[in-house]
Amino acid sequence: MTDSPSPSSQLGRPCPHRALLTLPAQEAHVSAARHFAADLLTAWSVPASERDSAVLIVDELATNAAQYGRERMTLQLVLHDGTLHIVVTDSGKAVERHRPDIAPDEHGRGTGIVQYLAQSTQVHQTRSGREVRACLRCSP
Repeated sequence: MTDSPSPSSQLGRPCPHRALLTLPAQEAHVSAARHFAADLLTAWSVPASERDSAVLIVDELATNAAQYGRERMTLQLVLHDGTLHIVVTDSGKAVERHRPDIAPDEHGRGTGIVQYLAQSTQVHQTRSGREVRACLRCSP
């Protein structure tokens, strides 16, 4: 759960540090999401260590969205009051937790990485897919 005010309430407010990127849900587009986030956070003067953590979070969430989403994935970044809200949505179904056909050393670490780096994470299943939120404290 989040330890800051609800991300959804903050994401709906006008904010000068807000960006949205929608891409096809394909692994080939994950690097575009990662570069978009890196360039944007540089422009927003997010310090390098926090920017690196945020880009890694974006990479992991976009990779999951590309693997499990059917049509599109959307990356939303909002920097508000020292907190970076990273929201990735996709048009996929709920993720199966255990996949016996995939060796545990090859997959499954991304969620742990995101939870380690972020101050809070949330996953919501929506009518049209899945939404994953991660919040990271940043000092712009």
